[in-house]
Amino acid sequence: MKKLITLFFALISTYSVFAQAPQKMSYQAVIRNAQSELVISKPVKMRISILQGSTAGTSVYSELHSATTNANGLVTIEIGGGTSPQGTFSTINWGSGSYFLKTETDPANGTNYSIVGTSQLLSVPYALQANNAGNGYKRVSATGDTLFWDNGKSIIIPGISNANNTATPNTVTDASNNTYPTVTIGTQVWMAENLRTTKYRDGSNIPVVTDNTQWANNFNTGATSPMMCWYNNDQATYTANKFGALYNWYAINPATNGNKNVCPTGWHMPTDAEWTTLTTFLGGESVAGGKMKSTGTQYWRSPNTGATNSSGWSGFPGGGRLNNGSFFTIGSNGLWWSSTELNTNYAWYRYLSYGNGGVSRNYYNKAYGSSVRCLRD
Repeated sequence: MKKLITLFFALISTYSVFAQAPQKMSYQAVIRNAQSELVISKPVKMRISILQGSTAGTSVYSELHSATTNANGLVTIEIGGGTSPQGTFSTINWGSGSYFLKTETDPANGTNYSIVGTSQLLSVPYALQANNAGNGYKRVSATGDTLFWDNGKSIIIPGISNANNTATPNTVTDASNNTYPTVTIGTQVWMAENLRTTKYRDGSNIPVVTDNTQWANNFNTGATSPMMCWYNNDQATYTANKFGALYNWYAINPATNGNKNVCPTGWHMPTDAEWTTLTTFLGGESVAGGKMKSTGTQYWRSPNTGATNSSGWSGFPGGGRLNNGSFFTIGSNGLWWSSTELNTNYAWYRYLSYGNGGVSRNYYNKAYGSSVRCLRD
């Protein structure tokens, strides 16, 4: 079974709990083939299953879909509206335990479902659950955040507030047990802080390099050794705050790090194209930077021009490390790697500055150190 190479998200339509809930979930996916190339403007076939209990749990519902990708490789379907269903979507008891969404895709429009992925439905489809509740519905809390049921259970609507009226964002945890908030922007789910793991997904250590000469060795000799560091080699300070760690490109590239992943399970390094998807959604490079930068001057140098953080991406200016080992411009600039290389020596990155509200796309020597943000698969 091939590795999952579709980027997907499910949008659950939310209606008043007093109204009849629609027995469908809107679902979109960006389809990529085995070479990670977008499948553009082509028919594809998909099989969708709802599993109960675990990723290998019992299928309580499945259906088939024939769809066509658009010019961006995006396909849209309605789960609950497919053909040849197994089970009945409207009778799924969403409150009876955990459920998992299994997607199988044949980008060649056949039934050889070579792209397979399973992900937990972390948020209960509460419009559907409200419809199932019937007379069991009790009330909505005064803060508008919690649905209470007669059986004593409650459902927190994610992304609004809990009973204490504090934010309840989704999170992800890396191999070093650091936990990060996440944010949904358009079709993508991003980490909302800079990566600071010292371990790969498999638990092995990423080499932490403090010596300038050792850091410069890649550039001076043409080596491709994976390395990471903390700004000014101050791990205590930059572990505790949101600037995160700095990684050379060789540390985040499976071809040079032993086929390892710096991102948590279910996440990956964004490609250059995926960065462009983000900035395009935010209005283009000339204005997207302000929407991505954290506000104020606690982290950013004044004046932090244009910063609104309206996207919730919360960009922090972690600076970087040059090929000779010296550090530069923390507080003034944020630089984030993409997984896409320009050539043998350079790879693409994105850049935010305290002095303007744009975001720049440029290439950077792979021996340099930059920040990392992971993107959900």
